[in-house]
Amino acid sequence: MSDPGISVVICAYTEDRWEDILAAVASVRAQSRPALETLLVVDHNQALLDRLRREYKECGEGAVVRVLANAGPRGLSAGRNTGIAAAHGGVIAFLDDDAVAERDWLRHFAASYADPRVMAVGGRTVPVWASGRRPDWFPEEFDWVVGCTYRGLPRGLVRVRNVLGGNASFRRTAFDAAGGFATGIGRDGDRRPLGCEETELCIRLTRALPEAVLLIDDRAVIHHRVPPGRERFGYFRTRAYAEGLSKALVARSVGAQKGLESERRYATRVLPAGVARGLRDAVLARPGGAGRAGAIVAGVCAAAGGYVVGSVRARRNGTAFPTASIGGSGHD
Repeated sequence: MSDPGISVVICAYTEDRWEDILAAVASVRAQSRPALETLLVVDHNQALLDRLRREYKECGEGAVVRVLANAGPRGLSAGRNTGIAAAHGGVIAFLDDDAVAERDWLRHFAASYADPRVMAVGGRTVPVWASGRRPDWFPEEFDWVVGCTYRGLPRGLVRVRNVLGGNASFRRTAFDAAGGFATGIGRDGDRRPLGCEETELCIRLTRALPEAVLLIDDRAVIHHRVPPGRERFGYFRTRAYAEGLSKALVARSVGAQKGLESERRYATRVLPAGVARGLRDAVLARPGGAGRAGAIVAGVCAAAGGYVVGSVRARRNGTAFPTASIGGSGHD
């Protein structure tokens, strides 16, 4: 099979992350397996758009960097859809604007696409704590709160229901079959921290293409910065509640059986084991044990509350969010 070429999409929305954005782009340009191009999609921020266009007007050697304005409504999903529509690659990878990829990130992604059944490949996302270390109370089972790989996900190269959006790749034909990321779900700058847009897309994809294989390869590693505000319990609780809201939307869209399939195992096996570890550490006077156990319980309660509220709202409003169709490749 011929090399499809990989386009990398990075969505940005604020100048506050200027240095992070530059570092993310630099990590793509340093890949051992070069990207075909890097697309920086700016979410309705003219000052940032102009500044990035000046920065990358002359890229020099290495992968081409193209700076685009989000052509859809405000939010991460529409930004990604803009990048997909403009990309030239047969595979499209997504990297968070506050993350850096290890040198072999794209090489590991590319290897799996030798199998024509593979439609998506995700990787492992490692937190980089602003304070220099994980807060004692912060459980690894909830690292998804800060956009990172969490305890309970399978290790190695494994088949999964869905990849995680900040460190993921898809064949272009996956979007041809299933459409783009649904708007009305997922991040919208610094507003309520919703998520799950990649979960909903992956479920739609496997319905459209039942033979599709979706993988996680934990050798495809990125390092994701966790700012000070996200190390606090207040953010932890808010993000868990927002995840419940998002899961309710996904369940409404694709059905509870598929929408909550992975979450059942997580809630019934992974989280109880985490509480037990935390309590054991507390008995052994290890730092943060009781806090981790308490945080898991609080996170579950917040997510469950969000799910109930989101389900009621969805039933009352008949919530259905639009799914973007992706245009032909290579246009701006």
